Amino acid sequence: MTDPQRARKGRRRWRIARRAIAATILLLAVYSFVIEPNRLVVQHTTLVIDRWPADAPMRIALIADLHAGAPWIDEGKIARVVAETNAEHPDLTLLLGDIFNEGVLGGHAIPAQRTAAILGGLKARYGVFAVLGNHDGWRKRAAISRAAYEGAGIQLLTNETRQLSVGNRHIIVAGLGDLWTDHPDVGIVHGMPEPIVLMMHNPDLFPLVPDNVVLTVAGHTHGGQAWFPLFGRLIVPSHFKARYAFGHVVEEGRDLFVTSGIGTTIIPARFCVPPEIRLLEVRGGAHPAARPSPATANQSTP
Repeated sequence: MTDPQRARKGRRRWRIARRAIAATILLLAVYSFVIEPNRLVVQHTTLVIDRWPADAPMRIALIADLHAGAPWIDEGKIARVVAETNAEHPDLTLLLGDIFNEGVLGGHAIPAQRTAAILGGLKARYGVFAVLGNHDGWRKRAAISRAAYEGAGIQLLTNETRQLSVGNRHIIVAGLGDLWTDHPDVGIVHGMPEPIVLMMHNPDLFPLVPDNVVLTVAGHTHGGQAWFPLFGRLIVPSHFKARYAFGHVVEEGRDLFVTSGIGTTIIPARFCVPPEIRLLEVRGGAHPAARPSPATANQSTP
């Protein structure tokens, strides 16, 4: 083969490689900005917690970071969230903040009252409870968000507790104010009897949670919105980085579950972190022999 022939062959291979790279980038972009953010999955997780009463198993639905009005989160999608959550027949449905939204690139505004009215269709045996997130509370939006929930009959807990009668037992549901926009008070549960389910938007409060809280649930992180093999979750809005980015975390005998939520912020894309409704099957009993440590619990894909 002559040198000119080798050069032509090399140029042809480079053109093929460039086209393949461009096609791959295009496919990844379409998947990340169109396909995955438009999905909605119901993920089931069984949590066996030794301090949870064995005679009071609960199905707890977690809905977080809806960001109503973000791309792919229109009124129809919100109604679908309600329908698919109700289809699971949860005992508790917990809204973990950032349900309302002021605006996202490529999205459109939905009034908080309208969003809450649709969410008012949520049904759960022992009630539907909510806490506010930073997007619900920024720029004096807390009053609007609170009024929207009240109008929809959803119980908003801001540094408040409620006692539920579950069979012959009492279970306490508590909700904290948002870490970034309010004054969360973990002291509201000090001295209360177990079991306690503590709702918070931002999981960075978890190290401050007292030992009598059996289960803490949170959102906020979006699971990083994107997860890449080898690199993990690159952007997590947390002081602790990936420590509380997603999933079940056990620290010092205390259980935390962080859901990756449904909507998007800043960049309207998701990759390997599909929008989710998380259904927790909480049961009493000894912890399994092998439990994920905080260092590894958040490294698997949702």
